[in-house]
Amino acid sequence: MHNAYYWIIITFFVLNFMWEQILALLNRRRMGLEIPLELHGIYDPGEYTKQQLYQKTNDRFSRIAGTFSFIVSLLVLLFGVLGMLDERLREHASGFLLPLVFFLILMLVSELISIPFSLYGTFVIEERFGFNKSTHALFAADCVKSILLKLIIGGLLLFVILVIYSYTGVYFWLFAWAAAALISIVISLFYSEWIVPLFNKQTPLEEGELRNAIESFVKQAGFYAGNIYVMDASKRSTKANAYFTGFGKKKRIVLFDTLVKQLTVKETVAVLAHETGHYKKKHVIFNLLISMLTLGLTFWLMSFFINNHALAQALGGTMPSFHLGITGFFCIFAPVSVLIGLAANGLSRKFEYQADAFTVEYGLGEEQISALKKISSQALSNLNPHPAVVFCNYSHPALLQRIRRIRKIMGL
Repeated sequence: MHNAYYWIIITFFVLNFMWEQILALLNRRRMGLEIPLELHGIYDPGEYTKQQLYQKTNDRFSRIAGTFSFIVSLLVLLFGVLGMLDERLREHASGFLLPLVFFLILMLVSELISIPFSLYGTFVIEERFGFNKSTHALFAADCVKSILLKLIIGGLLLFVILVIYSYTGVYFWLFAWAAAALISIVISLFYSEWIVPLFNKQTPLEEGELRNAIESFVKQAGFYAGNIYVMDASKRSTKANAYFTGFGKKKRIVLFDTLVKQLTVKETVAVLAHETGHYKKKHVIFNLLISMLTLGLTFWLMSFFINNHALAQALGGTMPSFHLGITGFFCIFAPVSVLIGLAANGLSRKFEYQADAFTVEYGLGEEQISALKKISSQALSNLNPHPAVVFCNYSHPALLQRIRRIRKIMGL
């Protein structure tokens, strides 16, 4: 039935796709522009030509993949495929099994659609530009593990929410929020111990100059960092990164082995100083609180739509159900989700500036700039993103803005 919910869902879905295409077009129009003076030297002429080709290739691939996904999803919404799936499943399942099977099918279909694009992106595009180090066997193993993890974690969370929904009535959202928050916190605490080892090997950083420099810095900064690990990221890609995970006594420093190879000791310490800044300035705790509040808001709003008959009809269903209600809710919640995403990205960029300022406090501003340039160069990053794209999609400021802010703090 083409009711108001149906047209709201279709309209926003189409508008969102059109907006994404506009942002991509704005980025394309900035390609080939002269590199800003502050970024000279990151690419020589040959490397800049390669970066431009990499960006064009990824842009074209993203448009094809995004358009295909849009068309498939639009057809599903236009022809009420989700409602038809609900009706067919009702012939064979009921109770808790019905929504579990419904979401299992949606997840598996989504994975099957995305895998060919992931294969092409990894073994054609990333391979062509020298980034890919993965094998087909490793890729297949990663896919299987990822799907199993989604089944276990997602299935557990869904089952818990179903039980809560069955027994708590009007207070469903409150107990579901608490359960989802608890699971999220546990995963954050034990991510490096439980999940990362399924995909990568983490070994303690060996004794030497780098370890001594890192330990000296964290001691100077008054920061308990737990152990320091190196992860074998190079078995998949040449791109570099580093991160902290967990909080409290569960904090852990993880360096990509590619980062250790690409940066000097001081540059690596600067990258870790930046991450330390996030912890010292309570960004991790603040982000956790924000995500918990957002989760609570989401469950509260969801509670008004789970048994909405009109919403189920908009998806092609003939009667209200838990799973159609949740699916429909996230469709109409999308505009709110976009606004939350914009606010979250803006806050994240502010935190990144503050963490960069922390590196300057410890005399590592120039090393941070040098590290950022090297990481951007190695990854063939876009040095001229459109401001609107940065505003809408970037959780980190563009490289030029970060360098300018660091130098301003340094008084340069």
